[in-house]
Amino acid sequence: MDRQEKGKLGEDAVCRFLEQRGHEILARNYHRRCGEIDIISKCGGFVVFTEVKARKRGSLVSGLEAVNRSKQVKIIRTADLWLSDNDTGLQPRYDIAEVTLAGEPPRVVAVDICEDAFSTDGVYTIN
Repeated sequence: MDRQEKGKLGEDAVCRFLEQRGHEILARNYHRRCGEIDIISKCGGFVVFTEVKARKRGSLVSGLEAVNRSKQVKIIRTADLWLSDNDTGLQPRYDIAEVTLAGEPPRVVAVDICEDAFSTDGVYTIN
């Protein structure tokens, strides 16, 4: 199973996880020139932009650590483009989903969501 297939496996698991918790999936793999967002959903008063990171058990870098500030900025800018085309009237939130894979072929053994994992603070600061 290659990296893309593992990523899709993780994204599918996160979508099921979110739907079980009341999220409505609005889009998957939303691409723009500045970046991509894995899952866009709405729940409560939020439109949620979720970055999915699938890792083997015991990986050196966690999913949270893998979403560095540069990646966060790309997600925020891409989310802004989605929001400009889709007026939901909801507050945006940026989550990171960590998916743990194990076995061969890989299977999902855990899904953990870090809600409100990062913010737009400093992204639009004019120097």
